[in-house]
Amino acid sequence: MMNMTEFISSIEKGSQPINEWSMAIQALWWAKKGNWKKAHDLAQDAGTIEGDWVHAYLHREEGDLQNASYWYARAGKAVCQTNLSTEWKQMANELICR
Repeated sequence: MMNMTEFISSIEKGSQPINEWSMAIQALWWAKKGNWKKAHDLAQDAGTIEGDWVHAYLHREEGDLQNASYWYARAGKAVCQTNLSTEWKQMANELICR
């Protein structure tokens, strides 16, 4: 399994996430790369609680708090109140360290 340093390095140096990663982790990767649409499509298609959580984050990033609230509920998470950067780091740490 990778650690956070390796994940960040792959974002900084890579042009694509690793295919073997879950769709939720790939979505986080694309979100950090600045490709919201690609991140959203992966999170939406993941069909997992983790994907729903990333989906919620992406709608919060977009400013669509009503839609974000729906996806947080589907993921079983409270609506995040921290800044987006902190939430992204928390999500990445939790998802890559499983």
